[in-house]
Amino acid sequence: MVDKISKEQVAALPLEVFEGRIIVVSTEKEAEKAIAYLSSFSNIGFDSETRPAFHKGKSYQVALLQLATDDTCFLFRLNKMGFPDCLINLLANPAIKKIGLSLKDDFSAIRKREKEFKPEGFIELQSYVTKFGIAEAGLQRIYAILYGKKISKSQRLSNWEQDELSDAQKMYAAIDAWACLKIYEKLSALID
Repeated sequence: MVDKISKEQVAALPLEVFEGRIIVVSTEKEAEKAIAYLSSFSNIGFDSETRPAFHKGKSYQVALLQLATDDTCFLFRLNKMGFPDCLINLLANPAIKKIGLSLKDDFSAIRKREKEFKPEGFIELQSYVTKFGIAEAGLQRIYAILYGKKISKSQRLSNWEQDELSDAQKMYAAIDAWACLKIYEKLSALID
């Protein structure tokens, strides 16, 4: 397995697309339904998005939390509904593995919104991939090494608090969480 890939090599790869369902969750009732579904899985992909601040001293709270299975990604609009107990409970459930990248940053952002956040059952891909000889730390490059496709980062600095998320934002957010799960599944299969 290749352990590194250049920015130019990644740029030449075909673009990845998430073919599954993307479900935007904006109310506590919708969140309860989504969490009931997600609770039946042992592994889910995880990511979060925060509106970027372009002025010194300005910051925003985490606006979006993404949780993905192989064929469905839920986009929890925290800026619209707050942080419901059902979501806090799922993130604290050690029986469900939540796979993400740069989790320290996500946890820090979530704690600014939800002081009671106690993450359990999380797997940090940056340390996990090193066991397989992968020297890259970024999601885009790790995914490119394993799947031969690139993940677009064009929406990364978009406004995650706007009233309606664009289709491009939804796709970007879904792929980020889903790709974490896919990386973990592919590497875990090498152990079995």
